[in-house]
Amino acid sequence: MTAAAPASGAPAADSDEVIRRVEGSVGRLTLNRPKAINALSHAMVLAMTEALDDWAGDDAITCVVVDGAGERGLCAGGDVRLFYQDARTGGSASVGFWADEYRLNSLIAHYPKPYVALMDGLVMGGGVGISAHGSVRVVTERSRVGMPETGIGFVPDVGGTWLLSRMPGQTGTHAALTGASLSAADAIAGGLADHLVPTARLSELVGLLVEGTPPVDAVAALAVPAGAGGLAGARGWIDICYAAETVAEIVDRLRAHGDASAAAAADEIAAKSPTALTVTLAALRRAAALADLDTALVQEFRISVACLRQHDLAEGVRAQIIDKDRSPRWLPSTLADVDPAAVAEFFAPPAGGDLDLDLPHARGLARAGRVVTR
Repeated sequence: MTAAAPASGAPAADSDEVIRRVEGSVGRLTLNRPKAINALSHAMVLAMTEALDDWAGDDAITCVVVDGAGERGLCAGGDVRLFYQDARTGGSASVGFWADEYRLNSLIAHYPKPYVALMDGLVMGGGVGISAHGSVRVVTERSRVGMPETGIGFVPDVGGTWLLSRMPGQTGTHAALTGASLSAADAIAGGLADHLVPTARLSELVGLLVEGTPPVDAVAALAVPAGAGGLAGARGWIDICYAAETVAEIVDRLRAHGDASAAAAADEIAAKSPTALTVTLAALRRAAALADLDTALVQEFRISVACLRQHDLAEGVRAQIIDKDRSPRWLPSTLADVDPAAVAEFFAPPAGGDLDLDLPHARGLARAGRVVTR
């Protein structure tokens, strides 16, 4: 991890996009693009990184709380319109965005102070990256957590392959390939969240933290049982079907199983990019054997850069976000036509160099003691 990713040259953050303030001994970050469900821009990533770097060495700050403005969710993901523009024009701004975003994900995972993520409402893609790597992860009854990247010809990133590959049984593979959103109970059972606090009591939780209550005690005072999630009851067919070696075999097993939910999952997968599906399965299997999150982020950076030059990313964003015709024309159009040699190229180092996570803030956190116990 010594070669550096290309410099981003991104502008300083617009203060309106991330509201930064200190209340008591709590550093607060609120994503403030409610009309876009707080989707992450490059400036927002840099603003969050700057704040976390500043607060890491500030003895007056005892914990950090991250939430999203508006009623719809914490964060709907990254700036996919940027990906679309770069994929169509051969641009490279997305590469700089991913490099800084993945560094932020690593910073959050290794943060030396409690990092409390309020995962209310939609938490998708990049929203998972700024929450599920935190040390105190709070969902609500409104939470919907997911990595829907295969639907736009992309692959789960922001450490998503690391998280999904460690969910119980094959439930993470199911979530990754179908792009399914998880309920609060499923997110907790899957290791993407820790506690369920009702939406109506989130302000009370923040109040306790501002008063100086330790995060563990504050959450314990307000958390309620999450109950059983839907994935736990579906393990019978999920674990059997998704253990197959290839996506095509997974689909065949789902269709042959006889469970209506399995058949529905097969239909969901069939609508996704064959290339993205194949690379996703390979990435999950590789991530399961990797030593740590940072190594997974390096792998994901390689994949993301490769996706930028593939037909399916631009086509997927066009169909889902730009034209909204929901009729992507994938190339190749079938799983059988995906070339294994082409898949292997997604895992090769990019021409501009691998993601560099050996940054000054990372070295400082290492000296300070990086791991926070949940």
